[in-house]
Amino acid sequence: MLHKTSELNNKSNYIRKEVIDISVRNGAGHIAPSLSCVEILTALYYSVMTYDQKNPSWDGRDRLIFSKAHGCYALYAILADIGIIPKSEWLNFYKGSGLSGCSERKLSYGIEAGCGSLGHGLPIAVGTAFGARKLKMKYHVFCVVGDGELQEGTTWEAIQFAVKHELDNLTIVVDFNGLQAMDLLVNILDRTKMDLIGRLKGFGLSPKVCPGHNVQKLVTCLGAAKTRRDLAPSVVVAKTVKGYGVRCMENVPKFHFRIPTSAELRPK
Repeated sequence: MLHKTSELNNKSNYIRKEVIDISVRNGAGHIAPSLSCVEILTALYYSVMTYDQKNPSWDGRDRLIFSKAHGCYALYAILADIGIIPKSEWLNFYKGSGLSGCSERKLSYGIEAGCGSLGHGLPIAVGTAFGARKLKMKYHVFCVVGDGELQEGTTWEAIQFAVKHELDNLTIVVDFNGLQAMDLLVNILDRTKMDLIGRLKGFGLSPKVCPGHNVQKLVTCLGAAKTRRDLAPSVVVAKTVKGYGVRCMENVPKFHFRIPTSAELRPK
């Protein structure tokens, strides 16, 4: 576990560089949605979550359901860095390794659920938290969702169930980058950038907004959510930038899947 701000910052910078270098070299798209969640995942894996890297299926582990599965490159980089995914699998991603473009369940690799069809990760997380409650297990369930993905009806059905059953062993983390596959959210379904906050409150949740690229503040927000016990799921809305760290990609819809050219990657 990392505790110093400098260590956490260095680790998130390393993971971001890994994502960019390996994805561009191997020709893997979906770089931009992977970059927006680097600090979220760094905070979870290096400071907040309880797990055993030598035994990924340990019953007492905290569960991460990574619902925005197309943005899984940062997750792969972290799981390889902590020794759960073999390093060779990550280095050969998109070049014949067993890692898919959208993460699929493989518990030996620390991947809890396959969520390539968007909108289903949160229902899985809610069911996992509900099961823990029934079995009197103490683990916590985190679910990272995309803000565009929350347009799916299944997510709101799951939220209603979680609120009804007072699942305070569940934390929903929204990667709130304001973009989805084809355009800005405000150009598709949302009227304003903050529509999501109002919806979450309307469903009985109390969202906490956190800067999504400040890893130390994320540690504080997510750590508080994990220990909070007030008979309701926690929600952390992490305000992020899609493509964060690569100037040509930041907040540019066309880079949802497109790989930047060497010219675009050159510093200006």
